[in-house]
Amino acid sequence: MRIHDVKPPEGSRRRPKRVGRGIGSGHGKTSGRGQKGQGARSGGTKGPAFEGGQMPLVRRVPKRGFKNLFRKEFEEVKLEALNRFEPGTRVTPDVLRQAGLVKKQREGIKILGNGDLQVALEVSAHRFTQSAREKIEAAGGKVEVIG
Repeated sequence: MRIHDVKPPEGSRRRPKRVGRGIGSGHGKTSGRGQKGQGARSGGTKGPAFEGGQMPLVRRVPKRGFKNLFRKEFEEVKLEALNRFEPGTRVTPDVLRQAGLVKKQREGIKILGNGDLQVALEVSAHRFTQSAREKIEAAGGKVEVIG
C-alpha cells in the first residue's frame, strides 16, 4: 500500500452544497437563506454567548481574582537532577536543555533546592531559591545569576 492508495471510507465524504447557481439547482436566488431578515444578511449571526436577550452566563458569573499579564514563568529544575554532571562542569541553560532537564520555552530557569548536590558545579540560571544557593556553595560550587 502506498500513500496514493489511501482513501477515506465510502460515504464519509460529502460534496459541499453549491449555492447561488441558478433556479434549477434548488439553491439559487436566496441560496437557502430565505427572504430578508437577520439570517439572510452577511455576518448575520449572534455571538456564541448570546442567549436570546437573557443576560449571558459569562456576564452573570462573578469575576474573581487578578491575572498579571506581565508575570514571568520560569522552568524549574530540582537540585538533585544536577548530580548527573561531572564535577567542575559549567551548567548553563543550554546545557540543561541538551540534557533534557528543560523542555519548555519560558522566560528563564529557576533552580530549586530539592534534594542534595554531591558534585561541585558552576551553575548559571535566572533564579535560585535560597536553599539551592546554599547547597551549591556548600558542595564547593559557584552560583551565577543571569540577567
